[in-house]
Amino acid sequence: MDYVQLYHEINRADVITLFRHQRPDCDAVGSQFALKKWIRDNFPQKKVYALGYEYCKQGKFPHSDTADAETIKNSIAIVLDTANSERVDDERFQLAKRIIRVDHHPFMHKFGDEFFINDKAAATCEILADFFRHTISIVSLETAEYLYMGLLTDTLCFKTSNTTAETLKAAAYLAGFSVDIPVVNQILFDKTEKEFLIEGHLHDIAVIGDHTAYAIVSVEEQKAWGLEIGDVRDHIDVFSQVEDFEVWALFNGKETEDGQILYDGSLRSKRTTINEIASDYCGGGHKNASGVKNMTEDQMYELIGRLKAAARRTRS
Repeated sequence: MDYVQLYHEINRADVITLFRHQRPDCDAVGSQFALKKWIRDNFPQKKVYALGYEYCKQGKFPHSDTADAETIKNSIAIVLDTANSERVDDERFQLAKRIIRVDHHPFMHKFGDEFFINDKAAATCEILADFFRHTISIVSLETAEYLYMGLLTDTLCFKTSNTTAETLKAAAYLAGFSVDIPVVNQILFDKTEKEFLIEGHLHDIAVIGDHTAYAIVSVEEQKAWGLEIGDVRDHIDVFSQVEDFEVWALFNGKETEDGQILYDGSLRSKRTTINEIASDYCGGGHKNASGVKNMTEDQMYELIGRLKAAARRTRS
């Protein structure tokens, strides 16, 4: 699918539902709400719904819409920033009469009817920025801000290895709509006092060696800090700017209904490919940014061992 085909699909649809992945980040919700706003501005007669149950704690985004099953059945669904069907944050997307995927993850799982996938793009927001740039249409400041937030966070402020000249072109294009760059940075990256203290604790409990750093936050620690499941991963970048760390990871324990303790984790690297390792532990993602979930303690330490070995190979 190319930009012309994507535009044609949107143009001919009366009802459009937009979906994103579970535990959404700024790229997921940024692309979702930017596309909704763009459709509303350019096709005011269409009904468009941004759906999803979970929310993104970073940035400032609207609440999700609600839609019944009949509405979804009569819609085309556009699934954004999601590599596999299991991660879509509302399984009702499967009811839609047509499913289109717009994504920048490597193509590993086939689902949907049409695909607009560019794994060279640093973010799904980069893909949409380029789509809007090549389309004669209305692009509002609100749309540009949503996309800029997703682009900025998925590239860690343009520091990741997948930041390209095309990424910077997209950023410049979006900034041209009078995005207040300093204010956006403050909204995204300013920390509360509590967050500052939590990250100090992560420094204290970090295990360092073999060009790797990791921290494991227990269920008890999360309760003591007032953290919900999933909050820990928001602090993964606390280890990102250390020269000696090639790979870093942050794990959080969680208690299942039967009392078992399992672990989720966020994984990052400078150059080492980690998504292939993550895929063996109910996870996946990008080459240098991935996640894993529902691991036993033994699996977690096995994963850590593999990450260390991969980091040593990269730095040898």
